[in-house]
Amino acid sequence: MNKLSFLRYLTSSSSFGRNKNVNLEPVVDSNELRKTDFGNDFYWGVATAAYQIEGAWNQHGKGESVWDRFTNKPGNVKDNTHGKVATDFYNRYPDDLQLLKSLNFDNFRFSFSWPRILPNGTGQINEKGIDFYNRMIDASLELGIEPWAMLYHWDLPQKLEDQGGWSNRDMIGWFSEYADLCSRKFGDRIRHWMVLNEPASFTTLGYLSGMHAPQQSGIAKFLSSVHHACLCQAAGGRIIRNNVKNSHVGTSFSCAFTEPQKKSARHHRASQRLDVMLNRLFIEPSLGMGYPYRELPFLKKIDKYIFPEDHENLKFEFDFIGVQSYFRVISKPSLLPLIWANRVKPHRTAEVTEMGWEVSPDGMYDIIMQFSKYNVKELIISENGAAFPDTLVNGRVNDQQRISYFKRYLHNVLRAKKDGANVTGYFAWTFVDNFEWDEGNRPRFGIVYNDFDTQERTVKDSGLWFRDLLG
Repeated sequence: MNKLSFLRYLTSSSSFGRNKNVNLEPVVDSNELRKTDFGNDFYWGVATAAYQIEGAWNQHGKGESVWDRFTNKPGNVKDNTHGKVATDFYNRYPDDLQLLKSLNFDNFRFSFSWPRILPNGTGQINEKGIDFYNRMIDASLELGIEPWAMLYHWDLPQKLEDQGGWSNRDMIGWFSEYADLCSRKFGDRIRHWMVLNEPASFTTLGYLSGMHAPQQSGIAKFLSSVHHACLCQAAGGRIIRNNVKNSHVGTSFSCAFTEPQKKSARHHRASQRLDVMLNRLFIEPSLGMGYPYRELPFLKKIDKYIFPEDHENLKFEFDFIGVQSYFRVISKPSLLPLIWANRVKPHRTAEVTEMGWEVSPDGMYDIIMQFSKYNVKELIISENGAAFPDTLVNGRVNDQQRISYFKRYLHNVLRAKKDGANVTGYFAWTFVDNFEWDEGNRPRFGIVYNDFDTQERTVKDSGLWFRDLLG
């Protein structure tokens, strides 16, 4: 997350007792979509990210991240909010995990905060950061919640960015040290791991357009960061597999099924170019297919950053690929440099979320089937959800639009599964309304409502719907 900004560049365009609505009667009949339809071994969970929920941005030895720096600059975030407190998960995790369990979810995807563990990015370990994650992991397991760890969800230590960040080849060594430390410290209790969250987003937004932290821009920085991220996702996978017995290792990609606006060669080429940027740029190198130069020739410039040994080091056979998809993309030709493609805005009659994203359940089916053509063992929907204008009225959030969204998207996940795609899990984005990057606190993606002033949680009707579906 957040794909709105990504496509904007590409297309120009405490206590548990105080949590509310935990034991209300069912608000929606979920019998039409049954948990058993997906199989007994299907993973049901929620996805979160450290910077978006933890808060405690400078407590107990945590170092500065690029997002701490970014949000301190006025104008970078639309509503001038930040992640200094976020949802205060750092202090409220015991109550939040109990609330999560009450909604019948058995899997919790979180991310480690790199600067909370290694304040300088490398070297000295912050033992208080290690202690926090130990307590949180143990609390999850005690509740019967399986922790799924994401190594990197965008909060790069600022000390590493000061040395070039992802555009510096030294990143491979820095990241390897971090991956080794996390997998050794926590691998005795965590089986499920993901390496990178949406590398297409953090490289494009952070190092090409400069719209996200660390606000760098330029073709050289973008291409070098892409290559180093590809090497790191493979290196991280190898390290985890080596350190964690019986590990289940994946990585996640932001995805959007692309379609041409018109049936013409020019429109088809535009769609192919967006497909490279949105869907193919990071998975194909890991599969030994190399970078997709043919459809997007400017990528050939990445060759200057490739060392001879990199061709083998890019490859890693993941146990699963995380597909993170929210909408489809309709494209048309454009004069935009490099990709020469533009996203067509949703038709004025189309159903859209508060982010302006078209609600397109068929697009979920299509992107799953597209990724299932790759030679990968499993696909997991590691993020999917929607922001709508939520209103708390008399202790209730009646978010029927979100329930409808989840139902329709899940029906298409099931359709893809029945048509042969090996989809083994679904993680809703997200658990509690959180800090949504440069959009701030306004977009509410959670199935639990958060009052950012009091940090009081109220389960939305969509959370109750999941409770009944999974019960």
